Amino acid sequence: MGHTKRKRPQRGSRAVWPRKRAKRINAMVKNFAPIKDTKLLGFAGYKAGMTSVIIVDNRPKTPTKGEELKRAVTIIEAPSLKVGAIRVYAKTSYGKKVLSEVWAEGLSKDKDLSRTLILPKKRKATIESLKQRLSDISEVRVVVYTQPRTTGLGKKTPEVFELPIGGNVESQFSYASEKLGKEINASDVFKAGEFVDMHGVTKGKGFQGDIKRFGVRLESHKAEFGRRHRSTMGPTTPSKVGWWIPMPGQMGFHKRTHYNSQILKIANINDLQINPISGLSRYGKVKGDFILIAGSAPGAKKRLVVLSHAIRPASKFTEAPEIVDVSLRSQQQ
Repeated sequence: MGHTKRKRPQRGSRAVWPRKRAKRINAMVKNFAPIKDTKLLGFAGYKAGMTSVIIVDNRPKTPTKGEELKRAVTIIEAPSLKVGAIRVYAKTSYGKKVLSEVWAEGLSKDKDLSRTLILPKKRKATIESLKQRLSDISEVRVVVYTQPRTTGLGKKTPEVFELPIGGNVESQFSYASEKLGKEINASDVFKAGEFVDMHGVTKGKGFQGDIKRFGVRLESHKAEFGRRHRSTMGPTTPSKVGWWIPMPGQMGFHKRTHYNSQILKIANINDLQINPISGLSRYGKVKGDFILIAGSAPGAKKRLVVLSHAIRPASKFTEAPEIVDVSLRSQQQ
């Protein structure tokens, strides 16, 4: 009889592998949830910190319906995004390729944007020329940039990134043409009660050992080579170390996605006060529009967090709860 190969499921998870540093400090979103409405499929804001709120539970099938609950929330300061360009794509045998792009007029006068980009002095293409090639276009996206000068960050250099638009090609093109050179607010993209995915780069913790990086247990006090490392690296044969073996290496500063976080409120600082008297710890004071999201968000304070419509929503109930009170306790401790 010939040797039969043993079959078994793969052991271990590669969901967050390899654990290496992110290529850039701002998360790049590869997949957006397709929607029929003609609007941006995402937005972005700066993580300001966390606080707690008192809400009235409005979920229909919970034992605490109608009762007041205390929830931890993340404050994301979300100044309006400015549309700098329209970028169109065409389908090829090698995938989607950039066909052309049109930049808004007067961008060379924006001193903050010139810190990031070498801005074109003249338009190489126009909206009219793109409209004539509409049959070749498979997707329309917009290039947007943030306005950190209007926040409590004390920062001037904006982040520039690309966002897709919902709907068909014709509606995408008309929406992008209308918004070119204008501002888009968070309330134009999301509504309170909606579930979103948060994309960010986590806090960096540098090069760490087995115990801190993977949480393996300590060796016995009688161990020959110390306590803070894994006991074995695998069998003698085959003479190689598996990828699943806990090893020292980079910890933190990874790109991560937090699925299905509910937006509790989209407001302006003039409508709802969320700043403690001393300001938010290691951030300052929120000065304009902000988003309150239930739970925590990936990344350090002052870091950009990209929000997108939930790609696999966990609940169809998207009615925002009533916020009774916001904690303004001082965070300076």
